Amino acid sequence: MTQAPHIAAKAALDPQNFALANCIRALTIDAVEAAKSGHPGAPMGMADAATALYRNHLKFDASNPDWPDRDRFVLSNGHASMMLYALLHLTGYADMTLDQVKAFRQWGAITAGHPEYGHAKGIETTTGPLGQGLATAVGMALAERRLAAEFGSDLVDHHTYVFLGDGCLQEGIGQEAISLAGHLGLSKLIILYDDNAITIDGPTSVSFSEDVPARFRACGWHVQSCDGHDGRALDTAIAAAKAETAKPSLIAMKTVIGFGSPNKAGTYAVHGAPLGADEAAATKAALGWTSGPFEIPAELIAEWRRIGARGADEREAWEARLAARPAAERAEFLRRLSGDLPSGYEAALAEARNALFTAPKKAATRKASQMALETLTAAVPEMIGGSADLTGSNLTRVKAVDSQYSREASGRYIGYGVREFGMAAAMNGLCLHGGFIPYGGTFLVFSDYCRNAIRLSALMGVGTIYVMTHDSIGLGEDGPTHQPIEHLASLRAIPGLTVLRPADTVETLEAWDIAIRNRKRPTLMALSRQDVPQLRLQAGAENLTAKGAYVIRQFKNERDVTLIATGTEVALAVEAAEALDAEGYGVAVVSMPAWDLFDAQPQAYRDEVLGTAPRIAIEAAGKFGWTRYVVSEADVIGMPGFGASAPADRLYQEFGITKEAIIARAKALVGG
Repeated sequence: MTQAPHIAAKAALDPQNFALANCIRALTIDAVEAAKSGHPGAPMGMADAATALYRNHLKFDASNPDWPDRDRFVLSNGHASMMLYALLHLTGYADMTLDQVKAFRQWGAITAGHPEYGHAKGIETTTGPLGQGLATAVGMALAERRLAAEFGSDLVDHHTYVFLGDGCLQEGIGQEAISLAGHLGLSKLIILYDDNAITIDGPTSVSFSEDVPARFRACGWHVQSCDGHDGRALDTAIAAAKAETAKPSLIAMKTVIGFGSPNKAGTYAVHGAPLGADEAAATKAALGWTSGPFEIPAELIAEWRRIGARGADEREAWEARLAARPAAERAEFLRRLSGDLPSGYEAALAEARNALFTAPKKAATRKASQMALETLTAAVPEMIGGSADLTGSNLTRVKAVDSQYSREASGRYIGYGVREFGMAAAMNGLCLHGGFIPYGGTFLVFSDYCRNAIRLSALMGVGTIYVMTHDSIGLGEDGPTHQPIEHLASLRAIPGLTVLRPADTVETLEAWDIAIRNRKRPTLMALSRQDVPQLRLQAGAENLTAKGAYVIRQFKNERDVTLIATGTEVALAVEAAEALDAEGYGVAVVSMPAWDLFDAQPQAYRDEVLGTAPRIAIEAAGKFGWTRYVVSEADVIGMPGFGASAPADRLYQEFGITKEAIIARAKALVGG
């Protein structure tokens, strides 16, 4: 079958690369047609670049997809997922069978509409929300540099490649990531930009007209441009990017979306819908493709499988270098990558715990967090900290991590700048890369900026730790713009996220223990600005916070009322309970630092903690959600709306979050 003339001209630039790329195009067309949904345009346009990368540059071994020193490939424009699935199948990843490709977007298949981490080998991160793949890749590049500094470039020496389109660059997180990577000189980060001039709404000219290469140059990037359908030009550009040692690299590839489609190429019509049977046939004819649906010519699949196996020798040489390391070094490297905690962790935790019981501390829980970090970061070298320009408020920098991550040196503390969303996504990348436990701080009210990355942490099941301070109206005079109200409820609504609001120094240490151990689930800590007394005074080794809720005070054997509180309001509940006890009431105070952990406990334990007496919930936040534990919102002592600017004590009085309000409601319930 003869190729269309304009296509033949492109094919002539690098015939072998073009022929291999057509395998990606054909599988994409067939899978999208079979699914009756999908995005064929971007895979068809980026196929030549993907082929050049995998064929000649990407360091990987399809037979050992988890090889630690592989290059990372991130498809930030995740709607182009069929390109990635085609690459994984063609190069011989065992789990990406042809049947999986045929089941694209179907129930139970590993070939989801957008790539999902954990579904298939070779998917390094979940992508789809535009821009996040790029920001996550920044975290991977941060991890590679830091791990190489610790263990040497003979064990850690790989690149992170990102494919993205105009949408990733229009999203605000894209600029956050570009700016941070350029500032830190992450030279192992290489972006291939699919510059196809098309958006869903039509040509990019309707909304996007900036000079993208100039923007990257201004942020300190090495920048090249090339024809995205010329395999040789792409090879040259990628080689130059790999050779760059001071700056991250952008390769701006001029492409045609839906390349090969006679009637839809270069238009928005090819972005997010099947070509249709007639156009699919016409496209294959224009490309000179004669094989049937889901069929790849034998000589081409053989070449793709050779590409998938070409990294085996390099991987085996790496394994030999690892084996030659002293036993202790080798064991530590493998421990770090496995996610196992160091042998000294338990002793360090016990030391920190005993110190609190020996000399109880009154402190803000953000300060209690700093106290915990002083001990735990020294014992866990994989912990890497940071803050979105709020270090002095979040108290996230301690002695063990007091080395700045900079262009010159990859320390254990990252200054993310005022880039909360970029920070959250980069921490996901640090987790996904392996070898690190990242934590980063900002104010709880700014969790809104981080939210979609937090959601992806939970969706992927990675152990990113979010340190969110200034957790209520208790922050005081900064006022309602900075006082979180609805945030706890909205964060608790995210499946798979553990939200911890500890009540004192002991619960805060226990919260850190939970977060550090949990490598398959993200943790968010809501920490106070104002001081609270240490309520847990009796020494014991059990992590009660891990139960989600427990009885922290019991007055009299029979309960007349149960007071449930979180964070700073637990101390307030204890004060109210003491007053009620003095008047003859039986009261239990339940500290409930983590709803999700409590809900996961056996029913018998939950029943024992909550009891059968009337219940009141106390939390200096919105009341939404508390009716899962109390009868109605009338039984919640909380915020009815936004806060105000005033000293914290005055705010608690004005909004009725007081000992007196708790006592009055308790008497009303008991009397009823």
